[in-house]
Amino acid sequence: MRTHTCGELRNKDYKKSVLLQGWIDAIRDHGKMLFISLRDRYGITQVVVDDEKLIENVKGLGAEYVVEIKGTVRERPSGMKNQDIETGGIEVVASRIKLLSSSKVPPFVIKDPVMAKDELRMKYRFLDLRRPSMQRKLVMRSKVINTIRNYLSENNFIEVETPCLTRTTTEGARNFLVPSRNFPGKFYSLAQSPQIYKQLLMIAGIDRYFQFARCFRDEDQRADRQPEHTQIDLEMSFADDKDVMGIVEGMIQSVFKDVLGIRIKKPFERITYKNALEKYGSDKPDTRFEMFITDITEIAKRSDFRIFKEAKFIKALILPLLSRKMIDELSDFADKYYGTKISYISFKEPLSGNIAKFFPKELIDELKSTLPIDTEKTVVFCAGKWKRTLETLGAIRNRINIENATKDEYKLLWVTDFPLFEYDDESDTWVPCHHIFTMPNTDNFKDPSKIIGKQYDLVLNGVELGSGSIRIHRRDLQEKMMEIGNIRKDKRSREYEFLLSALEYGAPPHGGIAIGLDRLLMILLNEESIQEVIPFPKTTTGFGLMENVPSEIDEEKLRELRIGIKSPVNR
Repeated sequence: MRTHTCGELRNKDYKKSVLLQGWIDAIRDHGKMLFISLRDRYGITQVVVDDEKLIENVKGLGAEYVVEIKGTVRERPSGMKNQDIETGGIEVVASRIKLLSSSKVPPFVIKDPVMAKDELRMKYRFLDLRRPSMQRKLVMRSKVINTIRNYLSENNFIEVETPCLTRTTTEGARNFLVPSRNFPGKFYSLAQSPQIYKQLLMIAGIDRYFQFARCFRDEDQRADRQPEHTQIDLEMSFADDKDVMGIVEGMIQSVFKDVLGIRIKKPFERITYKNALEKYGSDKPDTRFEMFITDITEIAKRSDFRIFKEAKFIKALILPLLSRKMIDELSDFADKYYGTKISYISFKEPLSGNIAKFFPKELIDELKSTLPIDTEKTVVFCAGKWKRTLETLGAIRNRINIENATKDEYKLLWVTDFPLFEYDDESDTWVPCHHIFTMPNTDNFKDPSKIIGKQYDLVLNGVELGSGSIRIHRRDLQEKMMEIGNIRKDKRSREYEFLLSALEYGAPPHGGIAIGLDRLLMILLNEESIQEVIPFPKTTTGFGLMENVPSEIDEEKLRELRIGIKSPVNR
Protein backbone atom coordinates (compact mmCIF):
# COMPACT_ATOMS: atom_id res chain seq x y z
CA MET A 1 0.00 0.00 0.00
CA ARG A 2 3.00 2.35 0.40
CA THR A 3 6.13 2.92 -1.65
CA HIS A 4 8.35 3.90 1.28
CA THR A 5 8.35 4.03 5.07
CA CYS A 6 8.59 7.29 7.00
CA GLY A 7 12.23 6.66 7.86
CA GLU A 8 13.47 5.65 4.43
CA LEU A 9 13.68 8.69 2.12
CA ARG A 10 17.02 10.47 1.54
CA ASN A 11 18.53 13.03 -0.84
CA LYS A 12 19.02 10.29 -3.45
CA ASP A 13 15.23 10.09 -3.75
CA TYR A 14 14.98 13.70 -5.04
CA LYS A 15 12.00 14.21 -7.41
CA LYS A 16 10.58 10.72 -6.77
CA SER A 17 6.83 10.32 -6.58
CA VAL A 18 6.07 8.52 -3.31
CA LEU A 19 3.11 7.17 -1.35
CA LEU A 20 3.49 7.31 2.45
CA GLN A 21 1.20 6.08 5.21
CA GLY A 22 1.47 6.70 8.92
CA TRP A 23 0.35 8.62 11.98
CA ILE A 24 0.25 12.41 12.19
CA ASP A 25 2.83 13.28 14.81
CA ALA A 26 2.28 17.02 14.59
CA ILE A 27 0.81 19.71 12.32
CA ARG A 28 2.40 23.17 12.10
CA ASP A 29 0.27 25.91 10.52
CA HIS A 30 2.23 28.66 8.78
CA GLY A 31 -0.78 30.29 7.15
CA LYS A 32 -0.44 29.62 3.45
CA MET A 33 1.64 26.54 4.14
CA LEU A 34 1.24 23.58 6.53
CA PHE A 35 3.86 21.09 7.70
CA ILE A 36 2.90 17.57 8.75
CA SER A 37 5.29 15.33 10.66
CA LEU A 38 4.30 11.85 9.50
CA ARG A 39 5.44 9.01 11.77
CA ASP A 40 5.68 5.24 11.63
CA ARG A 41 7.94 2.68 13.30
CA TYR A 42 10.85 3.56 11.04
CA GLY A 43 10.99 7.33 11.56
CA ILE A 44 9.46 10.71 10.71
CA THR A 45 9.09 12.41 7.34
CA GLN A 46 8.22 16.07 6.97
CA VAL A 47 5.36 16.70 4.54
CA VAL A 48 4.75 20.15 3.02
CA VAL A 49 1.16 21.14 2.18
CA ASP A 50 0.96 24.32 0.05
CA ASP A 51 -2.18 23.65 -2.03
CA GLU A 52 -5.19 25.69 -0.76
CA LYS A 53 -7.69 22.83 -1.06
CA LEU A 54 -5.36 20.39 0.69
CA ILE A 55 -4.73 22.93 3.45
CA GLU A 56 -8.46 23.09 4.19
CA ASN A 57 -8.62 19.30 4.32
CA VAL A 58 -5.63 19.09 6.67
CA LYS A 59 -7.22 21.56 9.10
CA GLY A 60 -9.80 18.89 9.89
CA LEU A 61 -7.11 16.40 10.89
CA GLY A 62 -5.40 15.94 14.24
CA ALA A 63 -2.61 14.21 16.09
CA GLU A 64 -2.57 10.39 15.79
CA TYR A 65 -4.85 10.37 12.73
CA VAL A 66 -3.74 7.76 10.22
CA VAL A 67 -3.33 9.21 6.72
CA GLU A 68 -2.07 8.34 3.27
CA ILE A 69 -0.01 11.01 1.52
CA LYS A 70 1.03 11.09 -2.10
CA GLY A 71 3.68 13.57 -3.11
CA THR A 72 7.08 14.37 -4.55
CA VAL A 73 10.40 14.32 -2.71
CA ARG A 74 12.46 17.49 -2.68
CA GLU A 75 15.58 18.63 -0.88
CA ARG A 76 14.99 20.92 2.07
CA PRO A 77 16.15 24.53 1.64
CA SER A 78 19.64 25.34 2.84
CA GLY A 79 19.72 26.09 6.56
CA MET A 80 16.41 24.26 7.20
CA LYS A 81 17.70 20.71 7.29
CA ASN A 82 17.08 18.75 10.46
CA GLN A 83 20.25 17.01 11.60
CA ASP A 84 18.41 15.19 14.43
CA ILE A 85 16.50 12.80 12.16
CA GLU A 86 17.74 10.62 9.29
CA THR A 87 15.16 12.02 6.86
CA GLY A 88 16.09 15.60 7.83
CA GLY A 89 17.59 16.43 4.44
CA ILE A 90 14.34 16.00 2.46
CA GLU A 91 10.63 16.73 2.59
CA VAL A 92 7.63 15.52 0.61
CA VAL A 93 5.41 18.04 -1.18
CA ALA A 94 1.87 16.64 -0.89
CA SER A 95 -0.37 16.31 -3.94
CA ARG A 96 -3.02 14.13 -2.24
CA ILE A 97 -3.98 13.42 1.35
CA LYS A 98 -6.39 10.64 2.25
CA LEU A 99 -7.76 9.96 5.72
CA LEU A 100 -7.44 6.28 6.64
CA SER A 101 -8.48 6.44 10.30
CA SER A 102 -9.36 9.20 12.75
CA SER A 103 -8.32 9.33 16.40
CA LYS A 104 -9.81 10.52 19.66
CA VAL A 105 -7.65 12.96 21.62
CA PRO A 106 -5.03 10.71 23.27
CA PRO A 107 -5.01 10.65 27.10
CA PHE A 108 -1.36 11.73 27.03
CA VAL A 109 1.02 13.24 24.48
CA ILE A 110 2.75 10.47 22.55
CA LYS A 111 6.24 11.94 22.75
CA ASP A 112 9.58 11.17 24.36
CA PRO A 113 10.14 11.67 27.20
CA VAL A 114 6.66 10.66 28.31
CA MET A 115 5.00 12.84 30.97
CA ALA A 116 2.16 10.45 31.88
CA LYS A 117 2.04 8.36 35.06
CA ASP A 118 2.79 4.64 34.78
CA GLU A 119 -0.84 3.67 35.51
CA LEU A 120 -2.09 5.73 32.56
CA ARG A 121 0.64 4.39 30.29
CA MET A 122 -0.27 0.79 31.10
CA LYS A 123 -3.99 1.40 30.69
CA TYR A 124 -3.31 2.76 27.19
CA ARG A 125 -0.29 0.60 26.48
CA PHE A 126 -1.15 0.39 22.77
CA LEU A 127 -0.60 4.17 22.64
CA ASP A 128 2.47 4.12 24.86
CA LEU A 129 4.06 1.60 22.51
CA ARG A 130 3.81 4.11 19.64
CA ARG A 131 6.52 6.21 21.25
CA PRO A 132 9.87 5.84 19.43
CA SER A 133 11.71 4.87 22.63
CA MET A 134 9.25 2.04 23.32
CA GLN A 135 9.49 0.78 19.76
CA ARG A 136 13.29 0.79 20.01
CA LYS A 137 12.96 -1.43 23.09
CA LEU A 138 10.83 -3.94 21.18
CA VAL A 139 13.32 -3.88 18.30
CA MET A 140 16.15 -4.60 20.74
CA ARG A 141 14.12 -7.39 22.33
CA SER A 142 13.70 -9.00 18.91
CA LYS A 143 17.39 -8.54 18.08
CA VAL A 144 18.51 -10.13 21.36
CA ILE A 145 16.22 -13.12 20.76
CA ASN A 146 17.47 -13.58 17.21
CA THR A 147 21.12 -13.29 18.28
CA ILE A 148 20.63 -15.95 20.97
CA ARG A 149 18.65 -18.23 18.66
CA ASN A 150 21.37 -18.05 16.00
CA TYR A 151 24.18 -18.62 18.51
CA LEU A 152 22.57 -21.65 20.12
CA SER A 153 21.53 -23.13 16.76
CA GLU A 154 25.14 -22.83 15.57
CA ASN A 155 26.19 -24.75 18.70
CA ASN A 156 23.91 -27.73 17.92
CA PHE A 157 21.02 -26.75 20.21
CA ILE A 158 17.54 -27.40 18.87
CA GLU A 159 14.50 -25.35 19.80
CA VAL A 160 11.73 -27.37 21.45
CA GLU A 161 8.49 -26.04 22.94
CA THR A 162 7.28 -27.55 26.20
CA PRO A 163 3.74 -27.42 27.67
CA CYS A 164 2.40 -24.43 29.57
CA LEU A 165 -0.46 -26.53 30.96
CA THR A 166 1.09 -28.97 33.40
CA ARG A 167 0.61 -30.37 36.90
CA THR A 168 1.20 -28.61 40.22
CA THR A 169 4.69 -29.20 41.59
CA THR A 170 6.61 -27.67 44.47
CA GLU A 171 9.14 -25.30 42.88
CA GLY A 172 9.29 -22.23 45.13
CA ALA A 173 6.41 -19.98 44.03
CA ARG A 174 2.67 -20.54 43.99
CA ASN A 175 1.17 -21.95 40.81
CA PHE A 176 -1.56 -20.38 38.72
CA LEU A 177 -4.37 -22.94 38.50
CA VAL A 178 -6.47 -23.63 35.39
CA PRO A 179 -9.74 -25.57 35.89
CA SER A 180 -10.47 -28.46 33.52
CA ARG A 181 -13.92 -28.59 31.85
CA ASN A 182 -13.47 -32.19 30.70
CA PHE A 183 -12.23 -33.39 34.10
CA PRO A 184 -14.45 -31.68 36.70
CA GLY A 185 -12.73 -30.98 40.00
CA LYS A 186 -9.28 -31.32 38.47
CA PHE A 187 -6.86 -28.57 37.52
CA TYR A 188 -3.89 -27.84 35.33
CA SER A 189 -1.14 -25.54 36.56
CA LEU A 190 0.59 -22.98 34.39
CA ALA A 191 4.25 -23.98 34.24
CA GLN A 192 6.54 -22.03 36.57
CA SER A 193 9.38 -23.17 34.31
CA PRO A 194 10.12 -26.02 31.88
CA GLN A 195 12.45 -27.61 34.49
CA ILE A 196 11.06 -31.15 34.49
CA TYR A 197 10.24 -31.16 30.77
CA LYS A 198 13.74 -30.16 29.75
CA GLN A 199 15.17 -32.94 31.92
CA LEU A 200 12.80 -35.35 30.19
CA LEU A 201 14.10 -34.07 26.84
CA MET A 202 17.63 -34.97 27.91
CA ILE A 203 16.41 -38.45 28.87
CA ALA A 204 14.78 -38.57 25.42
CA GLY A 205 18.21 -38.13 23.80
CA ILE A 206 17.72 -34.59 22.47
CA ASP A 207 21.24 -33.75 23.78
CA ARG A 208 21.04 -29.94 23.45
CA TYR A 209 17.75 -28.06 23.86
CA PHE A 210 16.65 -24.43 24.16
CA GLN A 211 13.50 -22.33 24.03
CA PHE A 212 12.25 -18.87 24.93
CA ALA A 213 9.91 -20.17 27.58
CA ARG A 214 6.90 -18.40 29.05
CA CYS A 215 6.90 -18.86 32.83
CA PHE A 216 4.03 -18.19 35.23
CA ARG A 217 4.42 -17.58 38.96
CA ASP A 218 1.81 -16.39 41.41
CA GLU A 219 4.12 -14.40 43.67
CA ASP A 220 4.42 -10.86 44.97
CA GLN A 221 5.62 -8.46 42.29
CA ARG A 222 8.61 -6.10 42.33
CA ALA A 223 10.74 -4.19 39.83
CA ASP A 224 12.31 -7.33 38.34
CA ARG A 225 9.29 -9.66 38.67
CA GLN A 226 6.08 -10.12 36.73
CA PRO A 227 3.43 -12.87 37.00
CA GLU A 228 4.48 -14.00 33.53
CA HIS A 229 7.91 -13.58 32.06
CA THR A 230 10.25 -15.07 29.46
CA GLN A 231 13.24 -17.31 30.16
CA ILE A 232 16.11 -18.16 27.87
CA ASP A 233 16.00 -21.83 28.79
CA LEU A 234 18.66 -24.35 27.78
CA GLU A 235 19.84 -27.82 28.78
CA MET A 236 22.81 -30.02 27.76
CA SER A 237 23.55 -33.73 28.08
CA PHE A 238 26.95 -35.19 28.96
CA ALA A 239 27.98 -31.80 30.34
CA ASP A 240 29.49 -30.47 33.56
CA ASP A 241 29.18 -26.99 35.03
CA LYS A 242 32.15 -25.68 33.03
CA ASP A 243 30.49 -26.77 29.77
CA VAL A 244 27.24 -24.95 30.58
CA MET A 245 29.07 -21.82 31.74
CA GLY A 246 31.20 -21.80 28.58
CA ILE A 247 28.14 -21.94 26.31
CA VAL A 248 26.39 -19.19 28.26
CA GLU A 249 29.46 -16.94 28.27
CA GLY A 250 29.71 -17.19 24.49
CA MET A 251 25.99 -16.47 24.18
CA ILE A 252 26.13 -13.37 26.40
CA GLN A 253 29.27 -12.21 24.60
CA SER A 254 27.40 -12.46 21.27
CA VAL A 255 24.48 -10.43 22.64
CA PHE A 256 26.72 -7.58 23.81
CA LYS A 257 28.67 -7.56 20.55
CA ASP A 258 25.69 -7.75 18.16
CA VAL A 259 23.26 -5.55 20.10
CA LEU A 260 25.42 -2.97 21.89
CA GLY A 261 28.67 -3.23 19.92
CA ILE A 262 30.54 -3.95 23.17
CA ARG A 263 33.27 -6.55 23.57
CA ILE A 264 33.11 -8.32 26.94
CA LYS A 265 35.83 -10.63 28.15
CA LYS A 266 35.41 -14.25 29.08
CA PRO A 267 35.69 -16.32 31.16
CA PHE A 268 33.58 -14.36 33.60
CA GLU A 269 34.73 -13.94 37.19
CA ARG A 270 33.78 -16.79 39.53
CA ILE A 271 33.08 -16.53 43.25
CA THR A 272 31.59 -19.03 45.68
CA TYR A 273 28.32 -18.37 47.45
CA LYS A 274 30.08 -18.23 50.83
CA ASN A 275 32.73 -15.77 49.63
CA ALA A 276 30.12 -13.61 47.91
CA LEU A 277 28.21 -13.23 51.16
CA GLU A 278 31.36 -12.70 53.24
CA LYS A 279 32.77 -10.08 50.90
CA TYR A 280 29.69 -8.34 49.47
CA GLY A 281 26.78 -9.38 51.72
CA SER A 282 24.87 -10.75 48.74
CA ASP A 283 24.63 -13.90 46.62
CA LYS A 284 24.22 -11.58 43.62
CA PRO A 285 26.94 -9.00 44.26
CA ASP A 286 27.30 -5.78 42.31
CA THR A 287 31.03 -5.60 41.68
CA ARG A 288 31.01 -2.27 39.87
CA PHE A 289 32.14 -0.61 43.10
CA GLU A 290 34.82 -1.69 45.55
CA MET A 291 33.42 -1.71 49.06
CA PHE A 292 33.90 -4.84 51.11
CA ILE A 293 32.58 -6.26 54.35
CA THR A 294 35.14 -7.13 57.03
CA ASP A 295 34.89 -9.64 59.86
CA ILE A 296 35.88 -7.84 63.07
CA THR A 297 34.42 -10.39 65.51
CA GLU A 298 37.65 -10.96 67.42
CA ILE A 299 38.33 -7.23 67.91
CA ALA A 300 34.74 -6.19 68.67
CA LYS A 301 34.29 -8.89 71.33
CA ARG A 302 37.03 -7.16 73.36
CA SER A 303 35.02 -3.94 73.50
CA ASP A 304 32.74 -3.03 76.40
CA PHE A 305 29.62 -3.22 74.23
CA ARG A 306 27.47 -6.03 75.69
CA ILE A 307 25.77 -6.96 72.38
CA PHE A 308 29.16 -7.50 70.75
CA LYS A 309 30.42 -9.59 73.65
CA GLU A 310 27.45 -11.96 73.29
CA ALA A 311 27.29 -12.06 69.46
CA LYS A 312 28.65 -14.94 67.43
CA PHE A 313 29.40 -12.85 64.32
CA ILE A 314 30.25 -9.14 64.07
CA LYS A 315 30.80 -7.58 60.67
CA ALA A 316 31.77 -4.07 59.57
CA LEU A 317 31.35 -1.97 56.44
CA ILE A 318 33.40 1.15 55.72
CA LEU A 319 31.30 3.99 54.26
CA PRO A 320 31.95 7.61 53.35
CA LEU A 321 31.50 9.98 56.28
CA LEU A 322 27.73 10.05 56.86
CA SER A 323 25.45 12.60 58.46
CA ARG A 324 23.37 11.62 61.48
CA LYS A 325 20.25 11.88 59.32
CA MET A 326 21.63 9.37 56.82
CA ILE A 327 22.67 7.00 59.59
CA ASP A 328 19.15 7.15 61.05
CA GLU A 329 17.72 6.36 57.61
CA LEU A 330 20.02 3.33 57.29
CA SER A 331 19.04 2.17 60.77
CA ASP A 332 15.35 2.35 59.89
CA PHE A 333 16.04 0.52 56.62
CA ALA A 334 17.92 -2.33 58.37
CA ASP A 335 15.20 -2.68 61.00
CA LYS A 336 12.31 -2.61 58.51
CA TYR A 337 13.65 -5.02 55.89
CA TYR A 338 16.03 -7.26 57.85
CA GLY A 339 14.87 -7.00 61.46
CA THR A 340 18.41 -6.12 62.52
CA LYS A 341 20.06 -3.30 64.47
CA ILE A 342 23.13 -1.47 63.25
CA SER A 343 25.60 0.63 65.20
CA TYR A 344 28.31 2.98 63.99
CA ILE A 345 31.48 4.91 64.66
CA SER A 346 32.42 7.98 62.63
CA PHE A 347 36.20 8.20 62.39
CA LYS A 348 36.82 11.93 62.45
CA GLU A 349 37.99 14.44 65.00
CA PRO A 350 36.46 14.19 67.50
CA LEU A 351 35.46 10.51 67.29
CA SER A 352 31.66 10.03 67.38
CA GLY A 353 29.06 7.31 67.12
CA ASN A 354 26.59 5.43 69.29
CA ILE A 355 29.15 2.78 70.31
CA ALA A 356 32.36 4.85 70.22
CA LYS A 357 32.43 5.11 74.02
CA PHE A 358 32.65 1.31 74.33
CA PHE A 359 35.94 1.12 72.42
CA PRO A 360 39.10 2.15 74.23
CA LYS A 361 41.82 3.92 72.24
CA GLU A 362 43.87 0.77 71.64
CA LEU A 363 40.84 -0.97 70.07
CA ILE A 364 40.08 2.09 67.96
CA ASP A 365 43.66 2.02 66.69
CA GLU A 366 43.33 -1.70 65.97
CA LEU A 367 40.11 -1.09 64.03
CA LYS A 368 41.79 1.63 61.98
CA SER A 369 44.62 -0.74 61.13
CA THR A 370 42.40 -3.74 60.36
CA LEU A 371 39.76 -2.08 58.22
CA PRO A 372 41.95 0.07 57.21
CA ILE A 373 40.84 3.69 57.66
CA ASP A 374 43.10 6.48 56.40
CA THR A 375 40.57 9.30 55.89
CA GLU A 376 37.34 10.42 57.54
CA LYS A 377 34.91 7.49 57.33
CA THR A 378 31.82 6.08 58.98
CA VAL A 379 31.98 2.40 59.90
CA VAL A 380 28.67 0.57 60.27
CA PHE A 381 28.58 -2.56 62.43
CA CYS A 382 26.08 -5.40 62.52
CA ALA A 383 26.07 -8.40 64.87
CA GLY A 384 23.98 -11.56 64.98
CA LYS A 385 23.43 -14.61 62.79
CA TRP A 386 25.95 -15.07 59.99
CA LYS A 387 23.68 -14.75 56.95
CA ARG A 388 21.32 -12.05 58.24
CA THR A 389 24.24 -9.92 59.46
CA LEU A 390 25.97 -10.07 56.10
CA GLU A 391 22.78 -9.49 54.09
CA THR A 392 22.01 -6.38 56.14
CA LEU A 393 25.40 -4.83 55.42
CA GLY A 394 25.17 -5.96 51.79
CA ALA A 395 21.86 -4.15 51.36
CA ILE A 396 23.35 -1.00 52.94
CA ARG A 397 26.32 -1.31 50.58
CA ASN A 398 23.99 -1.34 47.57
CA ARG A 399 21.84 1.48 48.93
CA ILE A 400 24.86 3.75 49.38
CA ASN A 401 26.48 3.00 46.04
CA ILE A 402 23.73 2.31 43.52
CA GLU A 403 23.12 5.95 42.58
CA ASN A 404 26.81 6.38 41.75
CA ALA A 405 27.12 3.17 39.72
CA THR A 406 28.19 3.67 36.13
CA LYS A 407 25.24 2.86 33.85
CA ASP A 408 27.30 1.72 30.86
CA GLU A 409 29.63 -0.51 32.87
CA TYR A 410 28.84 -4.22 32.84
CA LYS A 411 30.24 -6.59 35.46
CA LEU A 412 29.39 -10.25 34.90
CA LEU A 413 30.23 -13.06 37.27
CA TRP A 414 29.26 -16.55 38.30
CA VAL A 415 28.29 -17.37 41.88
CA THR A 416 28.87 -21.08 42.57
CA ASP A 417 28.69 -23.74 45.28
CA PHE A 418 25.32 -22.93 46.80
CA PRO A 419 23.99 -24.87 49.80
CA LEU A 420 21.20 -27.24 48.82
CA PHE A 421 19.28 -27.06 52.10
CA GLU A 422 18.45 -24.57 54.82
CA TYR A 423 16.73 -25.06 58.14
CA ASP A 424 13.20 -23.72 58.40
CA ASP A 425 12.41 -22.74 61.99
CA GLU A 426 8.70 -22.53 61.30
CA SER A 427 8.33 -26.14 60.12
CA ASP A 428 11.31 -27.37 62.17
CA THR A 429 12.67 -29.21 59.12
CA TRP A 430 15.28 -28.94 56.40
CA VAL A 431 13.92 -27.48 53.15
CA PRO A 432 15.48 -26.96 49.69
CA CYS A 433 17.14 -23.59 49.18
CA HIS A 434 16.21 -23.68 45.49
CA HIS A 435 14.67 -26.47 43.43
CA ILE A 436 15.28 -30.05 44.41
CA PHE A 437 16.85 -31.34 41.17
CA THR A 438 20.45 -30.14 41.69
CA MET A 439 23.28 -32.68 41.89
CA PRO A 440 25.02 -32.61 45.30
CA ASN A 441 28.77 -32.18 45.42
CA THR A 442 29.18 -34.94 48.02
CA ASP A 443 27.90 -38.38 48.91
CA ASN A 444 27.91 -37.63 52.66
CA PHE A 445 24.40 -36.56 53.58
CA LYS A 446 24.58 -36.78 57.38
CA ASP A 447 24.62 -32.99 57.88
CA PRO A 448 22.23 -31.25 55.41
CA SER A 449 23.79 -27.85 56.20
CA LYS A 450 27.04 -29.00 54.58
CA ILE A 451 25.55 -30.38 51.35
CA ILE A 452 26.75 -28.11 48.54
CA GLY A 453 25.11 -28.26 45.14
CA LYS A 454 26.55 -28.08 41.64
CA GLN A 455 24.64 -24.83 41.11
CA TYR A 456 25.72 -21.61 39.43
CA ASP A 457 24.01 -18.24 39.16
CA LEU A 458 24.83 -15.67 36.47
CA VAL A 459 24.94 -12.14 37.90
CA LEU A 460 25.13 -8.86 35.99
CA ASN A 461 25.55 -5.58 37.89
CA GLY A 462 24.00 -6.99 41.04
CA VAL A 463 21.02 -8.57 39.27
CA GLU A 464 20.59 -12.34 39.12
CA LEU A 465 20.14 -12.97 35.40
CA GLY A 466 19.72 -16.69 35.74
CA SER A 467 20.23 -19.79 37.77
CA GLY A 468 21.39 -23.20 36.62
CA SER A 469 22.78 -26.48 37.86
CA ILE A 470 23.98 -29.94 37.01
CA ARG A 471 20.92 -32.16 37.56
CA ILE A 472 20.48 -35.43 39.41
CA HIS A 473 20.22 -38.25 36.85
CA ARG A 474 19.59 -41.21 39.20
CA ARG A 475 16.26 -42.02 40.83
CA ASP A 476 17.73 -43.23 44.12
CA LEU A 477 19.73 -40.02 44.57
CA GLN A 478 16.80 -37.84 43.52
CA GLU A 479 14.54 -39.49 46.07
CA LYS A 480 17.22 -39.14 48.75
CA MET A 481 17.42 -35.39 48.15
CA MET A 482 13.63 -35.15 48.27
CA GLU A 483 13.62 -37.05 51.53
CA ILE A 484 16.18 -34.69 53.10
CA GLY A 485 14.17 -31.74 51.77
CA ASN A 486 11.07 -32.94 53.64
CA ILE A 487 9.11 -33.88 50.52
CA ARG A 488 6.98 -36.77 51.75
CA LYS A 489 6.80 -40.04 49.83
CA ASP A 490 3.12 -39.61 48.93
CA LYS A 491 3.85 -36.10 47.61
CA ARG A 492 6.87 -37.36 45.65
CA SER A 493 4.70 -39.99 44.05
CA ARG A 494 1.86 -37.56 43.32
CA GLU A 495 3.90 -34.67 41.89
CA TYR A 496 7.09 -36.17 40.49
CA GLU A 497 6.45 -39.81 39.60
CA PHE A 498 6.64 -39.13 35.85
CA LEU A 499 10.17 -37.71 36.30
CA LEU A 500 11.28 -40.31 38.82
CA SER A 501 10.10 -43.08 36.55
CA ALA A 502 11.92 -41.56 33.56
CA LEU A 503 15.18 -41.53 35.55
CA GLU A 504 15.07 -45.34 35.54
CA TYR A 505 15.40 -45.53 31.74
CA GLY A 506 18.99 -44.52 31.08
CA ALA A 507 19.17 -40.84 32.01
CA PRO A 508 22.39 -39.15 30.85
CA PRO A 509 24.33 -36.72 33.07
CA HIS A 510 22.93 -33.29 32.19
CA GLY A 511 22.69 -29.67 33.27
CA GLY A 512 21.47 -26.32 32.11
CA ILE A 513 20.36 -22.84 33.04
CA ALA A 514 17.43 -20.45 32.73
CA ILE A 515 18.21 -16.77 32.11
CA GLY A 516 15.63 -14.03 32.49
CA LEU A 517 15.26 -12.36 29.10
CA ASP A 518 13.35 -9.42 30.58
CA ARG A 519 15.97 -8.81 33.26
CA LEU A 520 18.75 -8.91 30.67
CA LEU A 521 16.93 -6.37 28.51
CA MET A 522 16.22 -4.17 31.53
CA ILE A 523 19.97 -3.84 32.15
CA LEU A 524 20.94 -3.44 28.49
CA LEU A 525 18.41 -0.59 28.19
CA ASN A 526 19.33 1.02 31.55
CA GLU A 527 15.79 0.65 32.86
CA GLU A 528 14.77 0.31 36.49
CA SER A 529 11.90 -2.14 35.93
CA ILE A 530 11.10 -5.02 33.59
CA GLN A 531 7.72 -3.34 32.99
CA GLU A 532 9.59 -1.10 30.56
CA VAL A 533 10.78 -3.98 28.35
CA ILE A 534 7.67 -6.19 28.38
CA PRO A 535 5.12 -5.25 25.69
CA PHE A 536 2.03 -5.71 27.87
CA PRO A 537 3.03 -5.84 31.56
CA LYS A 538 0.96 -6.08 34.73
CA THR A 539 1.12 -3.63 37.63
CA THR A 540 3.06 -4.37 40.81
CA THR A 541 -0.15 -5.90 42.20
CA GLY A 542 -0.43 -8.21 39.18
CA PHE A 543 -3.35 -6.31 37.62
CA GLY A 544 -3.74 -5.73 33.89
CA LEU A 545 -5.04 -2.17 33.58
CA MET A 546 -5.52 -2.29 29.82
CA GLU A 547 -7.51 -5.54 29.73
CA ASN A 548 -8.97 -5.13 33.25
CA VAL A 549 -7.74 -8.52 34.46
CA PRO A 550 -8.16 -10.53 36.57
CA SER A 551 -11.92 -10.27 36.05
CA GLU A 552 -15.03 -11.97 37.30
CA ILE A 553 -16.42 -14.95 35.36
CA ASP A 554 -20.04 -15.42 34.33
CA GLU A 555 -22.05 -17.85 36.47
CA GLU A 556 -22.79 -19.93 33.38
CA LYS A 557 -19.09 -20.48 32.76
CA LEU A 558 -18.48 -21.32 36.41
CA ARG A 559 -21.28 -23.89 36.33
CA GLU A 560 -19.78 -25.43 33.19
CA LEU A 561 -16.49 -25.81 35.07
CA ARG A 562 -18.36 -26.98 38.19
CA ILE A 563 -16.78 -24.23 40.26
CA GLY A 564 -18.56 -22.32 43.01
CA ILE A 565 -17.33 -19.10 44.59
CA LYS A 566 -18.26 -19.02 48.27
CA SER A 567 -17.03 -15.61 49.35
CA PRO A 568 -15.84 -13.19 46.65
CA VAL A 569 -13.03 -10.91 47.76
CA ASN A 570 -13.35 -7.32 46.59
CA ARG A 571 -10.10 -5.48 46.07
